[in-house]
Amino acid sequence: MSDPLAVISLHQDTPELARTYEQLGVIQFNHGKLLLEPLALKPGERVVDVGAGTGRLAEFAAHLVGPGGRVVGIDPLESRIAIARLRQSSNLAFDTGRAEDLSRFGEGEFDVIYLNSVLHWISDKRMVLQEARRALRPGGRIGLTIQDPTAPHESRLLLRRAIAAAGLDEGRLSAHGVYAATDDELRSLFEQAGFVGYQSELRTLVETHGNVDELLGWSESSAFGNFLDSFTYAEGRRIRAAFAELVEAHRTPEGLRLARYLRYAFARKPD
Repeated sequence: MSDPLAVISLHQDTPELARTYEQLGVIQFNHGKLLLEPLALKPGERVVDVGAGTGRLAEFAAHLVGPGGRVVGIDPLESRIAIARLRQSSNLAFDTGRAEDLSRFGEGEFDVIYLNSVLHWISDKRMVLQEARRALRPGGRIGLTIQDPTAPHESRLLLRRAIAAAGLDEGRLSAHGVYAATDDELRSLFEQAGFVGYQSELRTLVETHGNVDELLGWSESSAFGNFLDSFTYAEGRRIRAAFAELVEAHRTPEGLRLARYLRYAFARKPD
């Protein structure tokens, strides 16, 4: 797994970033719907959305499990949970919480746990999976999406080129990278946590953004304040200008089309 030079900060998020994430988050929501398909949520099941953000995917999951089911969404960012709580209903609830600590939940309390583009922000993946296994019933399912270091997003590659074009050291970007994981690393982590039936697939997801401001807004809000924060304001302006020029090569009549690569992984707790 990648080892960034600095720990990802959860203290740089703001209500404005949370609102931007809610506005532009349909991208990640669509990725999440692809994650839920193989998990095949059933009416009456109990589900935890770990890293629920503003709650759009958890709301969708609540419709799948129906009034006899239950979905709980947790996220460490209070500004995002505040928006998510506007979605609460009789079978959907949200609270602040971290993936590494699910102690509020009883052993075997849930049928399904999923993490949509969450695990690559967390260094202690072993603890996350151990907590998930404890909270799942025997035979319970887990699914997640995560960045794979062997397949960086196109936008990330363009950003590195933009930093170099601005005359800056692109190595400074890695100070707030992500804790991505390969297929072999994930398989080992799942096995160590006691899961069985591991399967994964690296998927190419083509995204369309209306303009460069929208693309940068999504990047900034999804990184909850860790995007380009190792650069000064003036340096950031130079990077953004260079990035805007580079990304124009990806413009289509529908907008800016860029490929994102995510590994979809699934397993279950032994019966």
